[in-house]
Amino acid sequence: MRTVTPSKPTNILLVEDNPGDAALISDAFDQVADDVRVHTVSDGAEAMSYLSDHRETGSFPDLLLLDLNVPRVHGLDLLESLQEESELTTLPVIVLTYSEDESDIAESYDRRANAYLTKPNDHDEYVSLARAVDEFWVRTAQLPTAA
Repeated sequence: MRTVTPSKPTNILLVEDNPGDAALISDAFDQVADDVRVHTVSDGAEAMSYLSDHRETGSFPDLLLLDLNVPRVHGLDLLESLQEESELTTLPVIVLTYSEDESDIAESYDRRANAYLTKPNDHDEYVSLARAVDEFWVRTAQLPTAA
């Protein structure tokens, strides 16, 4: 079981193509947690490459924040690909997107997303979201270690 200790930062992989949203998310986590590191990639293909590069060391991120509408490999396709990789099936994925479309929500959960959140409208709401993610996914939830 994965536990977070003060000496080991929590690593979040953020898949986000909008630089403004990426900055807001990273800044929000910086404000709420000293021990959370956000690494940003701008599309689904880059996310798969990042995860593939980390396969040899087994140093996968602790959490993946995923915008659905990213270029090259759509977020839903990325979710499906994660389930095809045995080492990645336990990686917690939170979809963080502007879409409130019922089919996007249903398809995300069908493809094993752990949560579906709609992006906030302002900085303070991003900070509240980061605090909630940190408190639940980083500090409270008991998660399996990567295979």
